[in-house]
Amino acid sequence: MTTSPSSSAQAAREVVARRLRDLRKGAGLTVVELATGCGWHHAKTSRIENARTAPSAGDIRLWCRTVGVEGLADDLIAQSLHAESMYTEWRHQVRNGLKELQDSAVGFFRRTELFRVYSSSLVPGLLQTEGYAAAVLGMSARFRDLPVDDSAEAARARVDRSRIIHERGHRFVLLVEEAVLYYRIGDADAMAAQLGHLLTAGALPAVSLGIIPTTAQREQWPRETFHVYDDTLVSVELVSAHVRITQPSEIALYAKAFEQMRQTAVYGSAARALVVKAIEALG
Repeated sequence: MTTSPSSSAQAAREVVARRLRDLRKGAGLTVVELATGCGWHHAKTSRIENARTAPSAGDIRLWCRTVGVEGLADDLIAQSLHAESMYTEWRHQVRNGLKELQDSAVGFFRRTELFRVYSSSLVPGLLQTEGYAAAVLGMSARFRDLPVDDSAEAARARVDRSRIIHERGHRFVLLVEEAVLYYRIGDADAMAAQLGHLLTAGALPAVSLGIIPTTAQREQWPRETFHVYDDTLVSVELVSAHVRITQPSEIALYAKAFEQMRQTAVYGSAARALVVKAIEALG
């Protein structure tokens, strides 16, 4: 069973909190004495030690100075920043619009050699048509009450970004649940175009498209949608946040889950047959 992304982020915060608490106790200081030395109320010390408040870089430097270990400050600051970067609220991600969010990933995509994507809810972004992407991003804009709906521009940017599947030096292993083929995103024409695109994109030399049949005997139940980039990052999109996981042990869990689901999927002509069946179901 994979670890919950949100609890993974909280666990990373708690590691920092425990280190700070251990440093205070190692220096023989009470909560009140530490707070006095840092120049803040003792309640703040308690919030930091219980991982209810994330310490700033300045907080950590004051803490380390007070307990006499200033040399550890930089390491702790880096660890704390990593913990906070694991969990980025969507409202910050989209503050400059959905298009900028698409554009921001272009450089990272070009540096990535192996893309592994599992989706239980949507056609993966790398294989989305402009019409399907516009419908997906329009839903997101309305749900989040964005002041400016730039979903059409964002959809074009997503398709432009996805042209990387035609570039040399990258491999794409994509898994989708069969149910994804039937979730009506946009109108019938948009769905028909999207499903037709899967038939062609799935045949590209660098793309391995697997579809997990609803009737398959499973080793893993349907999971949250996640992306594994090389062996360095897992990205998970939740309703409230975008979670970035970089801890090797957790990346390994996602890779294990991906591999088990990959073995359950069908490929080639069997996958194309499932897509054709979904197209026919559109009527």
